Amino acid sequence: MNTSGSFRLFRLFGIDVSMHWTWILVAFYQLQLREDHYQGQFGWAVAEYLSLFFIVLMHEFGHALACRQVGGIADHILLWPFGGIAFVQPLQRPGALLWSIVAGPLVNVALIPVFWGISLLVPRGGNAGEFVYMLQVINVLLLVFNLLPIYPLDGGQILRAGLWFFVGRARSLMIAAGVGLVGAAGILVLAISRGAWWLLLLAILGAMQSFIGLQQARFMLRMMRAPRYSGVACPSCGTPPPAGPFWPCTTCGQPFDHFARSGVCPRCATLAKVTTCPECLTASSIYSWYGGVVESAAAQRPVMYQPYTPPPPGPGSVPSLDRPA
Repeated sequence: MNTSGSFRLFRLFGIDVSMHWTWILVAFYQLQLREDHYQGQFGWAVAEYLSLFFIVLMHEFGHALACRQVGGIADHILLWPFGGIAFVQPLQRPGALLWSIVAGPLVNVALIPVFWGISLLVPRGGNAGEFVYMLQVINVLLLVFNLLPIYPLDGGQILRAGLWFFVGRARSLMIAAGVGLVGAAGILVLAISRGAWWLLLLAILGAMQSFIGLQQARFMLRMMRAPRYSGVACPSCGTPPPAGPFWPCTTCGQPFDHFARSGVCPRCATLAKVTTCPECLTASSIYSWYGGVVESAAAQRPVMYQPYTPPPPGPGSVPSLDRPA
C-alpha cells in the first residue's frame, strides 16, 4: 500500500482515513470555479465540495465495512483529488469480492431517496435549492461513473468478480483488465477531443492500473500451472505452495522460492520473516507451513497430503515436489 504524500485525518470503526496533499491543490482550483456558480458566495462552494467528498467517503466506508463483514481486511481509506480509495483485502472467494465491491455503489443508491426527500423540504431557487440539486446530481454521476465496466472502477471489479465464478480468479482478472484497457483508450480519445485534462489523467491512471492487473493475472496463471510441494501447506487454508520464484525479497526485491531456499534470499541472504500464501493471502512464518497432514480448507479441490514433520528447514533441507506425471 503506497500512501506517501498523505496525512491522517481521523479513525472511525477501526479504519484510518487519510488525505493526499494534492487534494488541497485541486480543491482550491475547483472552489474558484464553483464560487461563480453560487454568485460569488464562497461558503456554498465550500459546502458543495466538502459534501462531494463526504459522499465519496460514505461510498468507501461501504466497501470497507462490507469487506470486514465477509471476513476480509480493511483498515485504511485514502482521499485524493479523483475520489477515494478503500484498501480492502477480501477473502479470496468470488462472493466475498463481489459483496465488498457492490456495497460501495449500494451506498449511492441508498442516498438517492435521501437527497430527493431533502429536496422536497428545501425551497426551489436560490443557493440552497441549487446546493441540494447539485448533491443529487453528484451522487448519481458518481454512481454511474463507478459502474462503468472499466478496471479498476467498481464496474470493472464487479465484472471480474462475476467472471470469477465461471473462469477462475486469474482469467477473470485478465478479462476485466483487458476490458479496462479498451475503456481507458476510449476515455483517452474523448479527453483529447474535448480537451478535458482530468479525463486525460483518469484515462492514463486507468490504463496503468489495467496493465498492472494484466501482469498480476499472468503471474497468477504461472503459479497455478507450477508444480506443488508435498508435505508443506499454508497453515491458514491448507493449500500447498507452488514451486518457483514467486516471493520477492523484502530487502533487494529479488524473486525467489522460499521453500527451495529455506526462506533465505539468494542475492542478499535476507531471511524472509513471513511467507504469503498465494491462495488466501495470509502471511505466516515459513516454519508454520511444515505442519503435517493437511486437507484443503477451500473444499473446492480437497486433496489429502501425506504426513510430513521435518525439522525446521535449513540449508539442504528441501521438501519434495508433486509433479504431474
